[in-house]
Amino acid sequence: MRIRLNPPMLAAVLALVAGSVSAQELIVKIGHVGPISGPDAHLGRDNELGAKMAIDELNAKGVVIGGKKAKFELLAEDDASDPKQGTAVAQKLVDSNVNGVIGHLNSGTSIPASKIYSNAGIPQISPSSTNPKLTRQGYKTTFRVVADDVHLGGTLGRYASQTLKGKSIAVIDDRTAYGQGVAQEFEKGVAGSGGKVTGRQFTTSKATDFTSILTAIKGGKPDVVFYGGMDSVAGPMLRQMKQLGIAATFMGGDGLCTAALSSLSAGAMGDGQVVCAEAGGVEGEQKKAMDDFRVAFKKKFNVAVQLYAPYVYDSVNVMVAAMVKAGSADPAKYLPVLAQTDGYKGVTGTISFDAKGDIKNGALTLYTFKGGVREQIAVVR
Repeated sequence: MRIRLNPPMLAAVLALVAGSVSAQELIVKIGHVGPISGPDAHLGRDNELGAKMAIDELNAKGVVIGGKKAKFELLAEDDASDPKQGTAVAQKLVDSNVNGVIGHLNSGTSIPASKIYSNAGIPQISPSSTNPKLTRQGYKTTFRVVADDVHLGGTLGRYASQTLKGKSIAVIDDRTAYGQGVAQEFEKGVAGSGGKVTGRQFTTSKATDFTSILTAIKGGKPDVVFYGGMDSVAGPMLRQMKQLGIAATFMGGDGLCTAALSSLSAGAMGDGQVVCAEAGGVEGEQKKAMDDFRVAFKKKFNVAVQLYAPYVYDSVNVMVAAMVKAGSADPAKYLPVLAQTDGYKGVTGTISFDAKGDIKNGALTLYTFKGGVREQIAVVR
């Protein structure tokens, strides 16, 4: 028997069917924060694309959480590498009821924002903030997937003293939480290996003229100059070092160890002059997964990976893996599972968290530049 429905009845049936379908779909909001404006915008965009790649793949896979098909939504915010803007967008994400946050890029924004996420009980995974303070505040919601500045700065300090045989080592930092922190750990590494810092100067993360501080450093005839800061300042600094005739080895952490440094320095750096370290690194069989990711990233977005996009990608996937295992996207329910992450196989290597939320056995990769192209020296742990 054929049943005919009048328009009101048909609308009611369709609404019922739609409601049944939507009831089986779980909306999961993942926040991402990085500098999409300002001098670090190229790095912030790189991170955001890493998040977008992970979200797109998860939606294509049809991930099921607690018996419901999950639909992932990316809520991306710009903190412009500014602590005040960072806390403002952190509160915005909390008010939007996100299920978790990936970010921030910089330690100077991650640290103040972490309190807001902690107060709200929302897990935060930073793919790139390396200041030790981030995970030493006692917040159960804070994690990172890279080694901290104690390891990074200390390794570079020992390398400057022992491998490069630096006799006159000058240090400059940009006064940010990241730059100051990595510079301090570099100094400790130099001192611990019998070296000596002979010059200490400061600048800002927005400076463009370094004539006075470089002139002061030049008087000490440095064979190594370490800069704690980002590539947007390191590039012009390298140009001005060349203009002043300072031919010292230029060292720095992950903030300047980017594919963009060559263009930012306008060809001022000589082959092998720059030695830098990136928090993270893979070797052996794991290298293929990273290489495949870089190829897929370039194909999808038509741009090369700058620095930390793979770590953002892994951060999203680690967070979602905890949700799947917990059977819930509720932060209160999956947070304990996330904290127990052990042996997750990502494109950046194996991820396990310690009691503070730091990655266990974090790797570092040492690089130099030849012909303007970044070249790996070694992976160290």
